[in-house]
Amino acid sequence: MWLSDAQKIGVALTTFGALFMLLGVLLFFDGALLALGNVLFVSGLTLIIGPQKTFYFFARKQKIRGTVCFLGGVLLVFIKWPFVGVVVETFGFLNLFGDFFPVVITFLRQLPFIGTLLSLPYISTVVDRIAGSRTSAV
Repeated sequence: MWLSDAQKIGVALTTFGALFMLLGVLLFFDGALLALGNVLFVSGLTLIIGPQKTFYFFARKQKIRGTVCFLGGVLLVFIKWPFVGVVVETFGFLNLFGDFFPVVITFLRQLPFIGTLLSLPYISTVVDRIAGSRTSAV
């Protein structure tokens, strides 16, 4: 799969956004890092799939609750309520992107080291529950 230059930049921005958000949580909900991570994540997503598809993704009727929670959480982070904002944003993120988890888990299971780790007895049970599958994919 070939990516355009804008999509490559979008992947980098999305990755940096996720890393900044993780770092913001690890540093006791630092509002500046969380806000920067949110901006990078949303702008990277827009570059990856395009502005029109991004709008349609967030505006779908089935995803409106997730969109309101995600954008509300971003707004709460911006107005200096980082802990509450991250909790609301996480709920919205799970509602918006929860459908992609089985695809991500299937991809991760095909990687050399991570696939072996995800196949361990107790870990595979948790991963299967997260992915929504009933049986272990070996």
